[in-house]
Amino acid sequence: MEKAIQIMKEVRKVVVGKDRTIGSVMCAMLADGHILLEDIPGVGKTTMALAFARAMELSFKRMQFTPDVMPTDVTGYSLYNRQTGQNEYIPGAAMCNLFLADEINRTSSKTQSALLEVMEEGSITVDGVTRAVPNPFWVIATQNPVGSAGTQLLPESQMDRFMVCLSMGYPDVKEEVSIIQSRQAKNPLESVQKVITPVEFLEMQRQVNDVYVSDLVCEYAASLSAWTRSHAMIRLGVSPRGTLALVRMAKAAAYLAGKDYVVPENIQSVFQDVCAHRVLLNSRGRVEGMTARSLLETALKEVPAPGVG
Repeated sequence: MEKAIQIMKEVRKVVVGKDRTIGSVMCAMLADGHILLEDIPGVGKTTMALAFARAMELSFKRMQFTPDVMPTDVTGYSLYNRQTGQNEYIPGAAMCNLFLADEINRTSSKTQSALLEVMEEGSITVDGVTRAVPNPFWVIATQNPVGSAGTQLLPESQMDRFMVCLSMGYPDVKEEVSIIQSRQAKNPLESVQKVITPVEFLEMQRQVNDVYVSDLVCEYAASLSAWTRSHAMIRLGVSPRGTLALVRMAKAAAYLAGKDYVVPENIQSVFQDVCAHRVLLNSRGRVEGMTARSLLETALKEVPAPGVG
């Protein structure tokens, strides 16, 4: 737990005023989940990913997703070597610990599907040969707001593969002044120190997995998901995969809080980040000006939380 806090401290050297987002990303990584950052350009999404990579000594690759990016750019391809007479595998951008997929909703559906397979399987298959990606492995994908030029909606199946969907937002004036001042002499990324190795982080993930979840808390998580599936303004509710992600994130939140068991407050603290991108409103909900997050806030008020002593 102390190492995780130290990682976040290092990231805060370069990402100013976004402690909640940094904490949510840390939870998702501890829970072995992928992260979707939905925001406007230029608010520090790439910088945050780079800071995490440095603090955790991760192999890092970034790809700008444009309409002409091919699936093989992500997965890699085979190239015939005339000297050996054999095909050699040329690794794609996803063959790393932390893959930053920038502006994922600007590329083709075929390329998105290739990335989806890597995210789900943790491996890459080229010409019938399957190769595991390095462990640990995360995708941090950025997505411009829908409606921006050249964007398209991600399919529900791909949205469901992301454990959380987060937004950083603009800094306030004081935070922006701090950002400007910190970059006058040098790049703050140079000050980020290594805290942990990937192998050591895998042990932390095992500790998170061992955090205890009682039957009452499991029932509470399932009840929140069930609420979304029956609401009159929701067309698509939280899937069972989403409920599993909710519990895993809550375990990570409990771990960061120094506890070895999950309480309802841990579920509540991560509920909207885990579930908002999995909920689709129907026409009635949209007409009445509702949002997924506002409806999930209602769910937290209406679904009774169990008492955990």
